[in-house]
Amino acid sequence: MLNEYLKDLPLIAILRGVQPSEVESIGDALFEAGFRVIEIPLNSPDPLVSIEKLSTRLGGAALVGAGTVLQPEQVGQVRDAGGRIIVSPNAKPAVIEATARAGLASAPGVATPTEGFAALDAGAHALKLFPAEAIGPKVVKAWRAVVPAEVPLMPVGGISPDNMAEFVAAGATGFGLGSALYKAGMTADAVATNAKAFADAWQTVSTHS
Repeated sequence: MLNEYLKDLPLIAILRGVQPSEVESIGDALFEAGFRVIEIPLNSPDPLVSIEKLSTRLGGAALVGAGTVLQPEQVGQVRDAGGRIIVSPNAKPAVIEATARAGLASAPGVATPTEGFAALDAGAHALKLFPAEAIGPKVVKAWRAVVPAEVPLMPVGGISPDNMAEFVAAGATGFGLGSALYKAGMTADAVATNAKAFADAWQTVSTHS
């Protein structure tokens, strides 16, 4: 399921701090730019309300879900709100297993191959390499040599349109995008501008990779 939504533009939008009153307009801006996976971290204001509103608005056309999911009981709350992807900063087996049982996509955060393979054993569908600033392209290249080719490797943290190419050359499948794409209080127009810059950068990178 996750790979299908990442097929054309493998970028996950992270809307940390988004308000329910603005999530639909910001979601529309991202969708227009080609984004098909949108994560609303659970430390945002009323995140389950935002997830419900955006998942209802975009329906099956996009994969909407939650980030910063730290406890297994939160998985069911996200599912009940219409969320279909669970992203975490860490790789807690109980959260990954609960996600798999619920039939949702799982993208836990990992920083070492040991964590990565344990996450895959627990049922993860993609690996969020976090924080990307500390991991760097050389480590991504080493990961890519041992992680199954069908498993997406998604660096997150400090990603900009300017540094995507070096990560892709090392074997990154796509990226999670935070403050360089969206910061709390940003207008939908500003998000649209940032989203287009990232989408254009991805097209350039993927054409030359």
